[in-house]
Amino acid sequence: MTRLKLSDLADEKPVRLTIELPARLHRELLAYAAAVNGGAAAGAPTVERLIPPMLERFIASDRAFAKAKRGQAG
Repeated sequence: MTRLKLSDLADEKPVRLTIELPARLHRELLAYAAAVNGGAAAGAPTVERLIPPMLERFIASDRAFAKAKRGQAG
């Protein structure tokens, strides 16, 4: 099985946010959710549960952002 970048979907108190996604991206997120669930769409995490950890992973891996953030802290 393919090793996916998301593995832990921690439960935390959410902050409500409304966004619009292109239909193409929504379909990709649904496919990703199925992949996280071992290929089955039934019982897969919702798109709403996928987006926060994806964004966290993206931000954590962005070296330019980390560098800029360190520069602002000092």
